[in-house]
Amino acid sequence: MPHPNDLVLPTRRDFLKTGAMAGLAGGLLAGFPSAQAFAAGNDILKVGLIGCGGRGTGAANQALMADPKTQLIAVGDAFADAIEPSLNALKSQKDIAERVVVDKDHQFVGLDAYRHVIDACDVVVLASPPGFRPEHLAYAVEHGKHIFCEKPVATDIAGIKSAMESVRRAKEKNLALVAGFCWRYDYAKRAFFERVLNGAIGKPLCTYATYLTGPVKPMQDESARTKEMTDLEWQMRNWYNFTWLSGDGLVEQAVHAVDWIAWSKGDVMPVSCTAVGGRQIPPKGRSNLFDHIEVNYLWGDGTRGFIAQRQMPGCYGENNCYVLATEGQGDVTRRGVTTTGKEKWKYDGPTPNMYQVEHDELFKSIRDGKPINDGDRLVSSTALAIMGRMAGYTGKEITWEGMMNSDERMVPETPNWDAPVKWDPVPLPGISKTE
Repeated sequence: MPHPNDLVLPTRRDFLKTGAMAGLAGGLLAGFPSAQAFAAGNDILKVGLIGCGGRGTGAANQALMADPKTQLIAVGDAFADAIEPSLNALKSQKDIAERVVVDKDHQFVGLDAYRHVIDACDVVVLASPPGFRPEHLAYAVEHGKHIFCEKPVATDIAGIKSAMESVRRAKEKNLALVAGFCWRYDYAKRAFFERVLNGAIGKPLCTYATYLTGPVKPMQDESARTKEMTDLEWQMRNWYNFTWLSGDGLVEQAVHAVDWIAWSKGDVMPVSCTAVGGRQIPPKGRSNLFDHIEVNYLWGDGTRGFIAQRQMPGCYGENNCYVLATEGQGDVTRRGVTTTGKEKWKYDGPTPNMYQVEHDELFKSIRDGKPINDGDRLVSSTALAIMGRMAGYTGKEITWEGMMNSDERMVPETPNWDAPVKWDPVPLPGISKTE
């Protein structure tokens, strides 16, 4: 694989072409055999899990539920103490328990565990901390595996460039790559954004999305750190609290709401953005995340998109999306999914679990010999969130072109447990800089 800095960088125009090129590529590659062909439906699909936390364990459960001829045969995590609880949780599910067949020789531990898992399986679930995801994705594609990749796909621009190359190669190999942007697999949201993009409320002028929550994974107390723990291990055990590992709350969690904004724009990327944000509540330990940020995205046609993200205790909570258009308005709220304007509409169709739908459609696409590839929007929505973070951290206007031409690299290249890691302070807008 080429070094990320050797890749041809995309422009906004490249992303504008994504939909048309994806359709063309699908036609050209329809006859390209994938490295693993299971269209007959009788072969066992061997599933591997990388990252044995709650999200990874849930995704493995959904993978096994999606297809009766699947087996979980290998798992990997940086830490040994994560594996047994994950396997016990999966074995407690009677519908899949007998297909959890991970022997001791296929329980891999360490920073290179991902390689062993990928080598052993046909379909891999990538659910490690996001900072490691580009490396894991590249290895899975190189070895011809079908992939479920949690969001975000990267935490820095070097990772974005690496993921772009992986997506390109996955298309060439006709590999399935389903992204963990679960709302894209929610029936109600699909119906809503289809109406928005088909002009049911006219031309969208402004999309406002919210992701206002409490703290997600607070730092452990320093007393929990043993003398044997290296800086890298301590940061990884508190991965959400460090930008290089999680991407910050905007990139790791609120990227779902950023993805709504991108969806409402037909996945066309903006020209630029500005942002305001900071750390209101002093961080526990040496976490370097913002606890709030608001981003203002500007598109070339003058339309706007806004995201409000906050992770503070005791505050108002909301996770909604509002689309204001020339002939009406669309709302995604707890009260339902609606549009008003030329006609009033409210979604009243089926509502299967979106997390399960992701895997149902992934495995069906593999069996049908028509692998799904969500890679373009997995990369572009992640990049859109990173763009907002850059604007918030620096206090500067960030352009799409400038971001994609930056040399930002926060993740150490193939770190080892004793490798030095930085303890970056909380960014100061107007003072902090990006690469």
